[in-house]
Amino acid sequence: MEISVDRDLCEANGVCTTIAPRVFELDDEDELRISRPAGSAEEIERVTQAVESCPRNALRIAGHAGE
Repeated sequence: MEISVDRDLCEANGVCTTIAPRVFELDDEDELRISRPAGSAEEIERVTQAVESCPRNALRIAGHAGE
């Protein structure tokens, strides 16, 4: 699963870090980082939920519907 962040849209509001904290994190400068790829089925489900919940639509999953 490849996740991308549109830095122009991301406001670093942390919705994704709350939903999938093992995958997403905010660094010291409030820049969103993908700390590791989603591995388990549960993590993939959480990442998918985080992408769908992003208020700025700044996250994308490669090959996900709509791309």
